[in-house]
Amino acid sequence: MYDKGIKMAIISVRVNDEIKKRMDKLKHINWSEVIRRAIIEVLKEEEGRNIARAVLLNEKIRKKAPKGWSSVEVIRYWREHRFGKTSERR
Repeated sequence: MYDKGIKMAIISVRVNDEIKKRMDKLKHINWSEVIRRAIIEVLKEEEGRNIARAVLLNEKIRKKAPKGWSSVEVIRYWREHRFGKTSERR
């Protein structure tokens, strides 16, 4: 996953001595890559949660139109209010 052509920032991670000893025993594992993948996974989860929260909030605040409400009538009203009736404009 690591691409040497991409500029990458350096971060520091602290683990206790016991974890470090266990990591040192597993020399074949690229711990930087493990941490990179874990960070990407958490980012995806959190970004997904933010989208889900936004959808839930939108559903919560969205109101149903009252029975008999017509968007056509509202648009026509505001057009006539703003520009005058169609017959008056010609």
